[in-house]
Amino acid sequence: MDQNKTTKIVREAYGLFAKQQSGCGCSCGDAGQYAKSLGYSETELNAIPAEANLALSCGNPTALAGLRAGETVLDLGSGAGFDCFLAASKVGPAGRIIGVDMTPEMIEKARSIARKDNFENVEFRLGEIENLPVADNSVDVVISNCVINLSADKTRVFQEINRVLKPGGRVAISDIALIKKLPEKVRSSMEAYVGCIAGAMLVDEYKGLVTASGLTDVKTMEKDDSVCIDPGTTDPIGRAVLDSLEEGQSLQDYVVSIYVEARK
Repeated sequence: MDQNKTTKIVREAYGLFAKQQSGCGCSCGDAGQYAKSLGYSETELNAIPAEANLALSCGNPTALAGLRAGETVLDLGSGAGFDCFLAASKVGPAGRIIGVDMTPEMIEKARSIARKDNFENVEFRLGEIENLPVADNSVDVVISNCVINLSADKTRVFQEINRVLKPGGRVAISDIALIKKLPEKVRSSMEAYVGCIAGAMLVDEYKGLVTASGLTDVKTMEKDDSVCIDPGTTDPIGRAVLDSLEEGQSLQDYVVSIYVEARK
């Protein structure tokens, strides 16, 4: 797929999600219940403005990161600010959260929520995760939640992560990966790309890409919870993904949620 075209389509789709206050149809149940199924606690969800939860997650990277008071945290593909607002409650007023997203509608929504709920230690910057608007060696932790699979240049993303991390800084990512190669019909589906499937890499390729960026202590862990699209969904993206599979095929035969950890 052409990188510029892919980026444009993804930006437009997620701009629509921001306006609709909904995700791409890949969640099971309502947004709150879906977040709980991914490992977010009731206490954590109570610390996050409900309108920031668009059910676009595939894990809880803030739990993996072990955030500490006073740290500076960068969230790649921050969307409406779901993980940023949770991270803000963990690092406290002495800490700082930076969310970066390429979708103007998401940035506008996140900034509006931050103002309304007085999150003074959170800021949102419009930009692409392949070219982060963040200074070298300036953040303690990089998190991301179900976003890097959407990038058309994943090599560049991890080079940028390495650049902005302080020495000793760490990475905590939740994402979608493949346990085997997708059928051609799925790989060529733009709906499947927007739905976080067609752009995913094999688990071993993912780990190799992180290592090649210069990051160290790279670990990947496949999660017990499966990537879920309700078989009865009427969402056009979720429906298109399922319809791309042949009879007898299941999305769970190919796709898995993973956690990725690394250090600089």
